Amino acid sequence: MSEQARRRPHKPYRRPQKDPVRMLAFEALRAVDERDAYANLVLPPLLRKAREKGDFDGRDAALATELVYGTLRRQGTYDAIISACVDRPLREVDPPVLDVLALGAHQLLGTRIPTHAAVSASVELARVVLGDGRAKFVNAVLRKISQQDLDAWVAQVAPPYDEDPEDHLAVVHSHPRWVVSALWDSLGGGRAGIEDLLEADNERPEVTLVARPGRSTTDELAEATETLPGRWSPYALRMAEGGEPGAIEAVKDGRAGVQDEGSQLVAIALANAPVEGPDARWLDGCAGPGGKAALLAALASERGAALLASEKQPHRARLVERALAGNPGPYQVIAADGTRPPWRPGSFDRVLMDVPCSGLGALRRRPEARWRRRPEDLDGFAPLQRALLTEALSAVRVGGVVGYATCSPHLAETRVVVDDVLKKVGGAELIDARPLLPGVPALGDGPDVQLWPHLHGTDAMYLALLRRTA
Repeated sequence: MSEQARRRPHKPYRRPQKDPVRMLAFEALRAVDERDAYANLVLPPLLRKAREKGDFDGRDAALATELVYGTLRRQGTYDAIISACVDRPLREVDPPVLDVLALGAHQLLGTRIPTHAAVSASVELARVVLGDGRAKFVNAVLRKISQQDLDAWVAQVAPPYDEDPEDHLAVVHSHPRWVVSALWDSLGGGRAGIEDLLEADNERPEVTLVARPGRSTTDELAEATETLPGRWSPYALRMAEGGEPGAIEAVKDGRAGVQDEGSQLVAIALANAPVEGPDARWLDGCAGPGGKAALLAALASERGAALLASEKQPHRARLVERALAGNPGPYQVIAADGTRPPWRPGSFDRVLMDVPCSGLGALRRRPEARWRRRPEDLDGFAPLQRALLTEALSAVRVGGVVGYATCSPHLAETRVVVDDVLKKVGGAELIDARPLLPGVPALGDGPDVQLWPHLHGTDAMYLALLRRTA
């Protein structure tokens, strides 16, 4: 050691400072990674706890929410950029380190946080949750990332579109390649449409309210909070950014709810479909967690009809009971398996079967689902979807209508299922759902309907209406 080095005063150790916003965002990402949790279920209780402790105000909550959802949405792009800045495969980097790096990358490339603040805050987080040694690694990587903006990085790490269109879109728009391919097949068309769809998947969705008819009105909701009218549903209102739906009295007591406009349109179309004969008994055969069932129950009540809401999982059936509580008309909630139902064939005039699916239509709301799902998952859903639609057609009487719905645009979960069941079961026909959604554009060639985030501002809901003929 040189004489100068011996004389240099020793720098006292500084304990890392906990930033409650970034700590909370890190905890949420770890829960998503370690427990396969969903951010929309993990984040609210974390935010509530932070508010109760006095650590958070509204701006802190908004930043934490943006860090979590923004990081999850752009994870694929950030992984490609981080990979270009480290000297080992990403699978050899500990997951907690990757989470800190991804949070830092999002602050650098996806927000207006100044570069110095983004790097220093991320390194401080790394010191707290990883230790000083790995914090140095985080510092080095983030300083490399900070040397270019997002567009420059994407140009560097994404393969050229002309050489591999799907891989290019996967990196640029942060979707797995197989999801890009599946969405493109379902959407059809050229590059512009699929890019618009993938970009819409990466935008924060609006919070949409539903005024359940006969129980509340859009005027009442508009008086309670700052809103915009719904685009397509007569019962919808879009909340202003930062609004808190749980603070609205009509939402608290179940007269209104939070529901994507696409889900509202599915229930409205089924309720408006013409049936031959009586119209007194309705069934929601996969009712959990209860949003569509609550709207259907309200619509049924206005006509003097009764709704039976069935859900296989008891805990989800309890959520349905909570959603329907206070409905003025007759209804019943049961826990039952829709593939082995307790009701007699031909018992109902209208049946909704919103089947379990991959959820590829709700990637705006559950961005982590794109990284969690695998192509083989569809093989697991396929037999269940066919069995549920088959039983739905058995449950409806001749002249009645079945609505088959999924929150997925994947052809293997939509038209292929409907076509297969129609061929196997017989005695049913598709009816055109498009006239039942007046004013909604770009519904395709029919008779089924596919909604899209980039065209309709909704989740990518699919609906086929089938009338029982024999």
